[in-house]
Amino acid sequence: MSAALLAMFPLLLVFVLLVGWQWPARRTMPLCYLTTLLIGLLYWQMTWSRILAATVEGLIIAVMLLYIIFGALLLLAMLKHSGAVSAIRDGFYKISPDRRIQALIVGWAFGSFIEGAAGFGTPAAVAGPLLVILGFPPLAAATASVTIQSTPVSFGAVGTPILVGVNKGLQDQPAVLKYLADHALTSGLTEAAAYEQLLFEIGRRAAVLHGVIGLVMPFFVVCLLTRFFGARRSWWEGLGVWKFCLFSGLAFCVPYVIFAWTLGPKFPSLLGGPVALILTTLAARAGWFQPKTPWDFAETVSPNPGHATAEEAAMPSWTLGIRMAWLPYAVVAGLLVLEQWSPIKNFLTQANWEWTISSAEVASQAIVARWNVLTSPGTAFLLAALFTVVVFAIPRQRIQDACFEAWQKTLAAALALIFAVPAVRIFIQSNVNEAGLAGMPQELAQAVSQCVGQVWPAFAAGIGALGAFIAGSNTISNMTFALFQFEVALKTALDPLWTVALQVVGGAAGNMVCVHNVVAAAATVGLVGQEGNIIRKTVVPTVYYLLAAGLLGLALCH
Repeated sequence: MSAALLAMFPLLLVFVLLVGWQWPARRTMPLCYLTTLLIGLLYWQMTWSRILAATVEGLIIAVMLLYIIFGALLLLAMLKHSGAVSAIRDGFYKISPDRRIQALIVGWAFGSFIEGAAGFGTPAAVAGPLLVILGFPPLAAATASVTIQSTPVSFGAVGTPILVGVNKGLQDQPAVLKYLADHALTSGLTEAAAYEQLLFEIGRRAAVLHGVIGLVMPFFVVCLLTRFFGARRSWWEGLGVWKFCLFSGLAFCVPYVIFAWTLGPKFPSLLGGPVALILTTLAARAGWFQPKTPWDFAETVSPNPGHATAEEAAMPSWTLGIRMAWLPYAVVAGLLVLEQWSPIKNFLTQANWEWTISSAEVASQAIVARWNVLTSPGTAFLLAALFTVVVFAIPRQRIQDACFEAWQKTLAAALALIFAVPAVRIFIQSNVNEAGLAGMPQELAQAVSQCVGQVWPAFAAGIGALGAFIAGSNTISNMTFALFQFEVALKTALDPLWTVALQVVGGAAGNMVCVHNVVAAAATVGLVGQEGNIIRKTVVPTVYYLLAAGLLGLALCH
């Protein structure tokens, strides 16, 4: 138990400083890194070489994240300096002047599609700046774009959290092989086919859980806006658009579940997002499910809502129609989808950079960092920015201004990430140590499982969320805890497939409070230093998600 308490300490420290005391991440994360390093060195007895290797691995991952942030910021700056910002804003006002409706179309529907295509926090880098373009206060834009990183996340990047995360966690493990052998006899399948079917079934169960819980997420998106950014600071103003919220939830969750059950883990978010985008846009244009009086932000938080600033008004916008203005984001979406096409994907994988940065006696314990620049969402953003320069004929001086603006904002986010990610990697890589302990995440999970026994399904999603909060990724959370969840279920006579599905769902929910995602979202809307303020708002839907998953898990597993 002492090991679990020590492992929990860096997480509590981050939560207290970032959320409680509202320290900026650039001050909090260096302290978190130092604390994690000392615990790993002194109690887990990690070697200096492994700590340094984990730190280098974290720095490489931080550079990957900063590359995505810079690309998103550069595209936004190019749109601003081309005059497309005003055209996009005017186009959305024609669809609906109600900010709640705009948040659901851009954040919930379009963001879910981007999650399905790219994953890894990309929706915040796309939806957040788009909402700012529409006149949303930056904090409101960041809050909305982080909140939607929940339901679609388990099937993000064409199913990566399941097809890579759960797969790597369970593959060739004795407990799983025995389970498959028993079921292969009754089903008549080979073990390989049975394992593929197992992943398919976990995806189906995760989609059902998400489909039920996710119906309420559009309500959270709009209620957070009205409560914290409206003139009346009222939750009830969000519920004033409940019909459209329910329609938006059904427009995404119903096809999402259908695609999971019929096509598998690759397609729920990738196809469910466009279906929701089309249906919600058509409904908004037709005026369906909308109140008579549109809602807008309080002037104190958005002093110039929905109107061009003096700087934007000076931009050359007369040549841009709404379709042309949206074209750069259409290019981003097209590139993200195109890279998933098998012939192109196979070609792009040859550009993978790989560094082995830790020598170990056992090859499986070596720390390896990989980065494929061509498949990174950052490359799609940069190509779209170049497309914007050429098609919109942006003058050289404005290009230089845009690049400088994007670079400055990226540097502002760098300090937090270059300490946050290495701290996370030390935490995860602590499984190789001289103290004979499991890794820090595993020690935490073991302590919880020993305390709760048969009511484990109520806590399974929480472990998944903890993994995502630490690692910044549903995929890594699943990779870390899927086998642990599977074995706990077998020991307590619970259904292991439902239990792993709860892990998947919790890992998605944890993205709403994950420091990586929040830092990236804050950076892309120009709010570096406000990370704790964002988490204080998104912790509300996160708690709802985990409580709902726990209750459903208890009902389904028993």
